[in-house]
Amino acid sequence: MGDLAGRWRKLNRAYWDERVPIHLGAALYDMEGFRASPDSLKDFETAEVGDVRDKRLIHLQCHFGRDTLSWAARGAQVTGLDFSPPAIEAAARLATELGIDARFLTADVYDAVSAVEGETFDIVYVSFGALNWLPDISRWASVMAELLAPSGFLYLAEFHPFSFVLDDETASTVTHDYFDEGPEASGGPGTYADEAATTEHDETVEWRHSLATVVSAIAGAGLRIEFLHEHDHTFYLQRQSLATDDGDVYRQPAGAPRIPLTYSIRAQKV
Repeated sequence: MGDLAGRWRKLNRAYWDERVPIHLGAALYDMEGFRASPDSLKDFETAEVGDVRDKRLIHLQCHFGRDTLSWAARGAQVTGLDFSPPAIEAAARLATELGIDARFLTADVYDAVSAVEGETFDIVYVSFGALNWLPDISRWASVMAELLAPSGFLYLAEFHPFSFVLDDETASTVTHDYFDEGPEASGGPGTYADEAATTEHDETVEWRHSLATVVSAIAGAGLRIEFLHEHDHTFYLQRQSLATDDGDVYRQPAGAPRIPLTYSIRAQKV
């Protein structure tokens, strides 16, 4: 596993580079609908972040920029950053196609401060499926703090780590060690957006950071945590036990005990 962890960046980048064109055509991302109305943000995100008009916002690990451009459409001055060149190229093309002003940069998240040449931001935004690709959350949190202007804030929305310790079929039995944060060899053919897709780069390395690890890292970086919210819903079939009644919001089936599936944190630089 030590050798695998040492190759995490190379393996994960090859995985994501290959999946950019697959995701651009996947029903899960609904790019036709996005082009008609560029808003991929969740209701609780926009409510918790608030008015972004004329705010400088950087979106880290932005993939091909749907959420980044959604914030721009709401009036933010946006920068999107990702380590995948194909993702950033696709994001820049999409911004041009939609006529939305946005800047996109190719860089590893740990190198974000140098990539933006020391610029600071009112809002640092990080969303779903980002932290599991990073080995060092304390280092990550330090980067977040350095990117923030005074009184700016970090907004993080993520999948809840507790949901991944339960069995997939019923979510009623603990099958994984919550405190084993990895690294973990994962991956496989296809992608969450298209399980039938033909792929070549299928080996990845991931980490399962506990909620305590994330909260402690953010506080340890000198940010003041304004809230931690846990949510009983998610946005794709994260577990086979989940049910949906409106197509893109998933919860435990009616009558089953609720569990946290996602969470959000807002933390201010003071």
